[in-house]
Amino acid sequence: MTGHLGLGSNVGERRRNLQAAVDALPRHGVRVLASSSVYETAPVGEVLDQREFLNACLRVETDLGPEELLDACKAVERELGRAPGGPRHGPRPIDVDVLRLGDATYESPRLRLPHAELTTRRFVLVPLFELDPELPGLGEALAALAPDEQPVRRAGPPLRV
Repeated sequence: MTGHLGLGSNVGERRRNLQAAVDALPRHGVRVLASSSVYETAPVGEVLDQREFLNACLRVETDLGPEELLDACKAVERELGRAPGGPRHGPRPIDVDVLRLGDATYESPRLRLPHAELTTRRFVLVPLFELDPELPGLGEALAALAPDEQPVRRAGPPLRV
């Protein structure tokens, strides 16, 4: 099944961290098909006094179900130095979020698909729209968000897949 992941990093060598996540995902049953460009964005959420993030979105293919895909993403985060816990929306070397898995809707205590904040975060919508502009509702969601409230600046080419 085809899905989409969101990547973010604001600790250490940010682009290198994003690339390391792309490189690690296949060892966990997730084949990376394509990457958006890399974007730099201001922190959003509960901790605003921290370094800017680099973000990208990936189109992936996997036979994993929603919970197993989440487990794979969490395993990659641990491998790349992200400690469990810590402040919500705090600094982190890597964040690997499950955004979509096919057209599935899914909800559990650990995961909601599509991702609960998919249509409210420009740092997700801009790279996801670049990667797959035909996904339903993305263009409308992006147009509804004021660019000056959540600035997103292209910071580099797509990651190697």
